Amino acid sequence: MLQIQSIDDLPSDTLKEQFREERKPDYALLIKEIQQLKPSTQGFQAQLVRLKRRFEEIAEIDFFDCPLRSKAEEDLYKAEHPAETRRHAGKGRLSKSDYQNRVWLTRPRPGIDRVSSAWLIKRFIDAGARFEFGSDPAAHADAVPFDMYQPVGFGHEGDKCTFEMLSARFGVTETKVRLIGQAIHDADLDDEKFGRMEGIAINQILKGWAKQGLHDEELLRRGMDIIEGFYHSIG
Repeated sequence: MLQIQSIDDLPSDTLKEQFREERKPDYALLIKEIQQLKPSTQGFQAQLVRLKRRFEEIAEIDFFDCPLRSKAEEDLYKAEHPAETRRHAGKGRLSKSDYQNRVWLTRPRPGIDRVSSAWLIKRFIDAGARFEFGSDPAAHADAVPFDMYQPVGFGHEGDKCTFEMLSARFGVTETKVRLIGQAIHDADLDDEKFGRMEGIAINQILKGWAKQGLHDEELLRRGMDIIEGFYHSIG
């Protein structure tokens, strides 16, 4: 016998967001533990196995893709491959002329950071850029990887997202691009560093399209169109 006192008639999107919010503290704590784990730590492998198991437990009940999930997954990969560093030419400014008419590779189902990074690449770095999707950079030897879990190509470094790193490495300093970067940072890293909400809204739209079954290419195209509109909306 079940007695119901009341029913919350909440919209589906609101309920999903509540599920995502419930998982945020779990992922945040996990990320903190992963970042504190060093190869020199006593019992490193045992702790890494424990953290991977904990990630799987959280992911199993993360039904609606909490935004911190990809961050936790990326940090786990870095912890498991400590000898690897992100491999591209040095750490200084790069020449755009070395990256013309290239194939750029990123993970399937592009979200806010990958979509905005593709827009940045096409508009400010490589006008002839073509984009492909895959999980293994080794299978695309001639492509330039970006925002991959493996530490190759261009991606997160420190507290900066891929969009921010690409802007810095290629000297894209326009004020409007910097403001877009702040919005992308807040949406992708979910740390409210800049207090900008535009990227969060764009990310939700991208997630909605993904759930409609759009192909990766169409997701990327639509997302880049939104970022272009965002760019022109900034006074």
